[in-house]
Amino acid sequence: MSVMLKDKPLGEKEMIAEAERALADIARVREGVGKVIFGQQAVVERTLVALLAGGHALLVGVPGLAKTKLVETLGIVLGLDTNRIQFTPDLMPSDILGSEVLEQDSGGKRSFRFISGPIFAQLLMADEINRASPRTQSALLQSMQEYHVTVAGHRHDLPSPFHVLATQNPLEQEGTYPLPEAQLDRFLMQVDIDYPELEAERRILIETTGVSDQRAAPVLTADRLKEIQTLIRRMPVPESVVEAILNLVRSARPGQGHADTDKHVAWGPGPRASQALTLCARARALYDGRLAPSVDDVHALAEPVLQHRMALTFAARAEGMSVRDVIARLVKAQG
Repeated sequence: MSVMLKDKPLGEKEMIAEAERALADIARVREGVGKVIFGQQAVVERTLVALLAGGHALLVGVPGLAKTKLVETLGIVLGLDTNRIQFTPDLMPSDILGSEVLEQDSGGKRSFRFISGPIFAQLLMADEINRASPRTQSALLQSMQEYHVTVAGHRHDLPSPFHVLATQNPLEQEGTYPLPEAQLDRFLMQVDIDYPELEAERRILIETTGVSDQRAAPVLTADRLKEIQTLIRRMPVPESVVEAILNLVRSARPGQGHADTDKHVAWGPGPRASQALTLCARARALYDGRLAPSVDDVHALAEPVLQHRMALTFAARAEGMSVRDVIARLVKAQG
């Protein structure tokens, strides 16, 4: 049995035809990204899954791991209008959203005119987002959830599609501020970026230190990306996958009858995590060439979807546990 959330499923032949078109486009996107980003297949997959699912992603890693390069490449390959904000301690909310200025015409009449900020783009690169103050970080809250901003009491709609890909340095580094929990929850996934493998780093050394450098080229358009995102939302979800998502997310919340969770988790993921897992499981299935998600997709995406939506107790941190450890145990308990 399959569950559809709201939309009527496509017919089988129509679904297969649309999926084949989308698969061909996704394959070209992967090829285009692979010409510029070497190795890091899991990182590329998870970031693309977040975009295909219509969400935002937080890329976390030490400097020099091509986080910014990946975001720039995805903007070009997906054919999106891109802006970049370099977050610094002195950045103000108006530097992101825009502001109203007082103008006077030739007749002496004065009026306010809104000058849009860099947030008005289809793909916003928030570079080193945790180097700005929490007040400035919170300027993104409304836009990431409601896709519009309010300045001086007036609503201004953002372009469609709208995605935020933010890069973040580890919190242990100097000059960083933790992101507010409400903002973390608006990221569909947190993608952790580790050091490249030996062969990938060897290729980086050889191919990026010469006279010429590989450049990305547009593969999709914004309209085509929106079509693929709509297709993903219309994919059927098996009942077993719905149950796996509900059981996993609810088991990560304290007070739900799970002794380990009650002991180690201070607060757990809300319903937005279940929504994120559902969308990402669909997107990952299509990314892999399948027409419906499986429980394996849920387990594979549990860590990037849940880890930034949970906090450990002081006792768990004192024992040297991490959120990853807790999620791995919950996934293992599901079987």
